[in-house]
Amino acid sequence: MSQHSQFTLLKERRFAPFFWTQFFGAFNDNVFKTALLTVLTYDALTWTTMNVGLLNNLIPGLFILPFVLFSATSGQLADKFEKGKVARYVKLLEIGIMVIAAFGWMTHNIWVLVAAVAGMGIHSTLFGPVKYAYLPQHLHADELVGGNGVIEMGTFVGILLGEILGAMLVVHKPWGVQLVAGGCILIAVLGWVFSLRIPVSPAPVPELKINWNPATETVRNLSFSKKNRPVFLSLLANSWFWFYGAILLAQFPLYAKDYLHGDHSVFVFLLTIFSFGIGAGSLLCERLSGHKVEIGLVPFGAIGLSIFGFDLYLSSLMYTNTAAVTAMTFIDQVGSYKILFDIFMIGIFGGLYIVPLFALIQTRCDPKHLSRTIAGMNIMNALFMVVAALAAMLMLKQGFTIPQIFMATAILNALVAIYIFSVVPEFLMRFVAWILIHTVHRVKGINVDKIPEEGAAVLVCNHVSYMDAIVIMAYSPRPIRFVMDHGIFKIPFLSWIFRTAKAIPIASAKDNPWLMEKSFVDIAQALHEGDLVCIFPEGKLTRDGEINEFKGGVMKIVERTPVPVIPMALRGLWGSLLSRDKGNPFHRSFRRGPFSRLELVVGEPQDPDKISPERLQQQVKELRGDWK
Repeated sequence: MSQHSQFTLLKERRFAPFFWTQFFGAFNDNVFKTALLTVLTYDALTWTTMNVGLLNNLIPGLFILPFVLFSATSGQLADKFEKGKVARYVKLLEIGIMVIAAFGWMTHNIWVLVAAVAGMGIHSTLFGPVKYAYLPQHLHADELVGGNGVIEMGTFVGILLGEILGAMLVVHKPWGVQLVAGGCILIAVLGWVFSLRIPVSPAPVPELKINWNPATETVRNLSFSKKNRPVFLSLLANSWFWFYGAILLAQFPLYAKDYLHGDHSVFVFLLTIFSFGIGAGSLLCERLSGHKVEIGLVPFGAIGLSIFGFDLYLSSLMYTNTAAVTAMTFIDQVGSYKILFDIFMIGIFGGLYIVPLFALIQTRCDPKHLSRTIAGMNIMNALFMVVAALAAMLMLKQGFTIPQIFMATAILNALVAIYIFSVVPEFLMRFVAWILIHTVHRVKGINVDKIPEEGAAVLVCNHVSYMDAIVIMAYSPRPIRFVMDHGIFKIPFLSWIFRTAKAIPIASAKDNPWLMEKSFVDIAQALHEGDLVCIFPEGKLTRDGEINEFKGGVMKIVERTPVPVIPMALRGLWGSLLSRDKGNPFHRSFRRGPFSRLELVVGEPQDPDKISPERLQQQVKELRGDWK
């Protein structure tokens, strides 16, 4: 597994041409749209006699509409055809649209430009499924989070730079219109040139028969995604982020003008801070996740979105300036740094929230259906953004101030997060695991890449504390079916978590022979479905730090389902408050210190025909060494 920096991907052909292709697409979208909105805002009378407010709302709507109408079709095209070829055709379409737009710019024909906005919406709709389905075909599993982080960073930087350049070029006298017209064509050509270098990405379903009915195809896509609950809930969580972001960003212009008493530069400044936050958060994901898909960061991101969204409301109340300010004079006002900090942190936690969700969808979704799943998500994103606009309008009509809208959105985000993480506790469990190994303990994984990323296997480990499963889960690239004592499984409240996490309760033949036999049937079924199953062959927690005798259950498992058996050892947990120390656990725990060092050591996979309980016990002892 490669552990290099995510930025080294920008030097490799399998990633760099695709990155720049999508970057220039996002950049061009926003140069064009911002220039058009700027013209309509400041120079409308020489272009049209229509109501400017109507046009300013029509243009974003026309850009989003193709996502609803054509996403289902675009997802099928990305699954049926080679993705590099699809990207090149989409870039040629972009050049054609910009040529048409240039005619609109030169003739001051507003309707040609409005049609070009819809055309760019179609361009983005067609490219969307390719954008996220391409990465799993060319990146290793440990590169997906970093790759997605760089893509998200590039997208938001492209949006930001595009908005700045579009606003600057179009007001340049006397060649503003010509600069925008020529510049947009040049950017489109640059995107096409980079697309020529995109490596071949074979179609996963070349025999797919296209369903041209967007309504029935959308329903079919979402119905298919519903069968995989974690993926479907991730789609909803992703769309919720766009709801949250749409409400937040839509308030920035009036917030900058009416509450901060700033000019247009203050609005751009807020947008810049937010975009840099998103970019920084997206890039942080790789470091914080340890080069793997760490969905524990999603609850962390959701918590941050609510905390700093609510704090933005409080910070706004503390801002008392009433004099007109520019971006440069705004930062001199009392309370300005607190507002900027909150906006930046919302961006940071937004990046931590969204990147792992994309990576989870990419790794858990059926590869033959990934593009169509992404297309379905794009439709949901568009609908959530429309609902966000309606919700903001309703709150304003009910007398909410813009800071109060920030507060309401933060509270609503907390409620939605609680719902999602209660329905799929895996998010919350991974979050707890991530917190524990990054705060209370310093955990080091040794040879953890030997835990297979796909295929069935049995993991066996020494049983030291009540948090053993959490540590192991934190280093696994995918979910694990833990086999646990039925007494622990029945603990109130925890039982709901264990059941939802698909843990397998087991009892001894003496306590409950029927449950014991059912447990082995469930384990065989899990392995048949390609899952990872983890057991603690000692059958109980150690009381003295030594490894107890391994029972014969592992033999019964591999006799029914011959799969690789992977020995593992936990070091450093003995003596913690969550271990069963027969001495004084408080004294030993405090002597170890609050940030004690732990290790999870993974051994070589063993052939099921050559194992025995005694041999596995010896291997685990050797992996643990002298360190308890």
